[in-house]
Amino acid sequence: MSKISVPSLAGLGNQVALLAVIGVLSYAFVDQLYFGELPCPLCLMQRIAFVIIGFALVLNIRCGAHAAHYGWGIIGGLVGIVVSLRQVLLHILPGDKGFGATFLELHFYTWAFLGYLGLLLGFAILLMLPNREVRSRSIFANALVIIFVLLVAGNLISTLLECGIGPCADDPVKYEGWLWLRNRFGF
Repeated sequence: MSKISVPSLAGLGNQVALLAVIGVLSYAFVDQLYFGELPCPLCLMQRIAFVIIGFALVLNIRCGAHAAHYGWGIIGGLVGIVVSLRQVLLHILPGDKGFGATFLELHFYTWAFLGYLGLLLGFAILLMLPNREVRSRSIFANALVIIFVLLVAGNLISTLLECGIGPCADDPVKYEGWLWLRNRFGF
């Protein structure tokens, strides 16, 4: 009889949290590429915060739970909360339509704020679980890690194409970096 490896509750929690981060980054990427809505500098900073959280989760999944990994995830969540709250407060005045598209009548930066709160709550719960053995080499865990790394690489490339090596436009409408590359190297 073969023994089926079932992840601990903490291991499953880390994988579900990474799946949530992948979902957020994927949706933002699809919105950018399919709907043509380029992310503003604050949106890019929020993506970076999700990436920091994701890397903390990947470290837990691949190397085992460690307080430092959770610490990095919490720092990423706090940075994300500050940046997304800043963007919410920029557009809170009556008559301000906000920046970008909405999903279920809330802007993405508002959803990001709620997502960071949820992930921080998740980190708090994961830290309280007694069995912190979260290391996993399952097909599902490996797929999550690979998808996350590919999303990070795709976001890095798209950010370089959007902004180039200089500061990003406050209200981006075209890929400045791509135009720079095309003019410089004849692409």
